[in-house]
Amino acid sequence: DGMRELRDSGLPWLKEIPCNWKNETIRHLMVSRDGGAWGEEPKDESSGTICLRIADFDYSRGRFKKCSDEDLTRREYTKSQLSRLSLKAGDILVEKSGGGEKTPVGRSVYYGGEYGPVLFANFMERLRFDTTRIDPEYAEYWLRAWYACRCSSYYINQTTGIQNINLTLMLAKERIFYPSFSEQRKIIDYLDKRCGELDCVITDIQAQIATLEQYKRSVITETVTKGLNPNAEMKDSGIQWIGNMPAHWDVIRGKYILHYMQKPVREDDGVITCFRDGEVTLRSNRREDGFTMSDKEIGYQGIDVGDLVVHGMDGFAGSIGISDSRGKASPVLNVLDTDQCKRYIMYYLRSMAYSDVFLALATGIRVRSCDLRWNKLAELSYPVPPLDEQNAIVKHIDSVLSKADAVIADKKAQLATLDEYKKSLIFEYVTGKKEVPLS
Repeated sequence: DGMRELRDSGLPWLKEIPCNWKNETIRHLMVSRDGGAWGEEPKDESSGTICLRIADFDYSRGRFKKCSDEDLTRREYTKSQLSRLSLKAGDILVEKSGGGEKTPVGRSVYYGGEYGPVLFANFMERLRFDTTRIDPEYAEYWLRAWYACRCSSYYINQTTGIQNINLTLMLAKERIFYPSFSEQRKIIDYLDKRCGELDCVITDIQAQIATLEQYKRSVITETVTKGLNPNAEMKDSGIQWIGNMPAHWDVIRGKYILHYMQKPVREDDGVITCFRDGEVTLRSNRREDGFTMSDKEIGYQGIDVGDLVVHGMDGFAGSIGISDSRGKASPVLNVLDTDQCKRYIMYYLRSMAYSDVFLALATGIRVRSCDLRWNKLAELSYPVPPLDEQNAIVKHIDSVLSKADAVIADKKAQLATLDEYKKSLIFEYVTGKKEVPLS
């Protein structure tokens, strides 16, 4: 039946391997390894040498991202660093420090010479393979299969904070099983083709998700400023970023329709945060890394379920929502009440964030931040339709968003499935469980 003979590899993650394949420790298949260097700050934008970072990994493709020149980092290096550390096509870079709960450290990418002789930063290690024995592209697929089986976790010396991988031990202990050169090439070409097809599908789905996210925003902006009746008589709102609005709507300043609350804190209050996707909830409801809490909690205030919240620092990015919890929050959150429909006001404020109105009004010194304090919100002009119309607008937006979100969730599930399929494909062919079909 043309099945090749298999034998036990002796490795639990690998199980069986074709009988005639050779194997060596990774260290024995390499000619050299080097750690990267961060170099010095360049004198001006265009001087210096490109320095690749882990942020430039396109890990799912095992390559570096296709970046335009200005997206890449440049650093100054000494002559000896340039001669010793310049990357050559065929080098493999392994992330030796970094990682997190979702992506343990130890990912690798292949450098195909895309950017010429460049350098690499110090959180990664360069492996250069002996090309008389193994094709580096084959080694890269092997390392991806090895990583996907969570093997790197055996060499990580701690789990919290920044992880470091003991590469010296890993390279000395782990083995690569490999066939003849011509068969390595066949496997590489086959996987390149199949993974390339999958990547096209993945890119397409990602674009669809982005389009749906954009659609959600445009529906919000359109309906909170123009209403639901396309034939309504219009008038100039006098608000620059709105233009025309239905003639029977009012324009009212924030201080006349919003009340700034400052509620007392209760003993058992948990901490509430307002996230950039507009969710306002207890921090304990969302596992988010990197939170820092001030010890003193000066000026903390109470928040109740149903309160309208505008984040003073992140509001420009969409951190505007209605709380689903009781708790306490830092004074950076503006807690508001209104006799108007709260969700209508929320969607109007979000539409301003999406249209970058807050950024345009920004006086904040911090980059990409702008203060949205109560005095700002009080002075802003708000379009105010009759209450029943506000409720109808909100009902319409909620219904469109929930349908769009269901489609987005489905597409995200498709992406996860495709990702798993790609991993299993690489694993099966690079370990000889399946043979490349003759075509």
